Amino acid sequence: MEQVSDDTLASARKVIAVHINYPSRAAQRGRTPAQPSYFLKPSSSLALTGSPVERPAGCELLGFEGEIALVIGKNARRVSVEDAWSHVAAVTASNDLGVYDLRYADKGSNLRSKGGDGFTPVGPALIPADAVDPARLRIRTWHNGELVQDDTTEDLLFPFARLVADLSQLLTLQEGDIILTGTPAGASVAQPGDVLEVEVTTLDGALGTGRLATTVEEGTTPFADFGAGPKADDLQREEAYGSREAAGLPAAGLDPALKAKLESVATATLSSQLRKRGLNNVSIDGLQATRPDRRVVGLARTLRYVPNREDLFKTHGGGFNAQKRAIDSVNEGEILVMEARGEKGTGTVGDILALRAQVRGAAAIITDGGVRDYAAVAGLDMPTYFANPHPAVLGRRHVPWDTDITIACGGATVQPGDIIVADSDGILVIPPAIAEELVDDCIRQEKEETFIFEMVKQGNSVDGLYPMNAQWQQRYADWEAGTDGD
Repeated sequence: MEQVSDDTLASARKVIAVHINYPSRAAQRGRTPAQPSYFLKPSSSLALTGSPVERPAGCELLGFEGEIALVIGKNARRVSVEDAWSHVAAVTASNDLGVYDLRYADKGSNLRSKGGDGFTPVGPALIPADAVDPARLRIRTWHNGELVQDDTTEDLLFPFARLVADLSQLLTLQEGDIILTGTPAGASVAQPGDVLEVEVTTLDGALGTGRLATTVEEGTTPFADFGAGPKADDLQREEAYGSREAAGLPAAGLDPALKAKLESVATATLSSQLRKRGLNNVSIDGLQATRPDRRVVGLARTLRYVPNREDLFKTHGGGFNAQKRAIDSVNEGEILVMEARGEKGTGTVGDILALRAQVRGAAAIITDGGVRDYAAVAGLDMPTYFANPHPAVLGRRHVPWDTDITIACGGATVQPGDIIVADSDGILVIPPAIAEELVDDCIRQEKEETFIFEMVKQGNSVDGLYPMNAQWQQRYADWEAGTDGD
């Protein structure tokens, strides 16, 4: 078989990559797209087997993704799905490398994070497209000799011919262009000194590319201060490694013991203890609940809407916008809190997205705006806290703008990771750093109030009892110890 050569790389005017295409990867990411979506990688990112790749200085998250690459054999423009495969000359192995440390700077383009020199090795051999069934190929990736990715093309979300036909609707695929067709589950992070290998074969093993080998090296030239520099956080570590566990991060969500304590005390008690600590503006006010009988405790995820401006809604309101991203990424036990500026003249969430949040395991949705499809939302098991029902769609008053940032909701500031506690008395925002001490004091306070309630019930005056003076404090200590004779 023909080998991938410098001429192969030189003939590629475009390198186009698909975001999600394998069901295993979709399950890992928590969303299954209805249509394929793409991004461009520069042809200068192409490299041959055996070429080293540099993890840029200051970066920690060089992600690898074994993929099957299609090499276009003849120009394709507005071709049908049935004819599309005839425009593919060959398939080969590829590795879609990228640094998650720079994703924040790309605004979705992936240029800086995935466009570096050597970030798209391909090869070593080309398998003729007319010699294979594109639905019967196998892709495998090894990380330092350990098999970490192993999947087939039998149940792709978007078969290869569909990708070619779809792309050709708007642009001409030219001879030599390369399409990266997505990666299965198992992609992770490589360190300097690691060896990555990717191989594509037919299911019967009769034809194969051989192993595409790439060695990772540590970069030594730091980024200049006139551009975006590398920046990693736990969210990017989780994305890069594929899970929090794989990234060595603690499990998401509240500590179960802390959660149980918070569920045991009333928001009125929590509010009292927060006030003792000088926190007076930590209640989300003016909302009603679809399930007022429920008590909810969870970590905040945030979504911000800005006032509608028609040109901005065109660029930010459609597609997989911030609202849908927030709904589709909320995790088990989390609470999605929306900043709608108290605007009651439109809906900020409806039945479909609320159902999606419930399916994702969200503990609740909180918005200081309106809710559409109220009857259906109220019928869900998951509580929603909202200002009022309203039939209008989002675009009447709002543009979904950003997620996981500091927001304002119902007069309170909410940050991602804040603890939200809601019951029939109201909704509180608790800084996580003080939660353990706070709830322990609440438990003590409620025990004291149980004693006071019992004493009042027995006919005692509240004078000196509420709050307790020294005499009543001693009585309480005896009562707590079980030695009170009264």
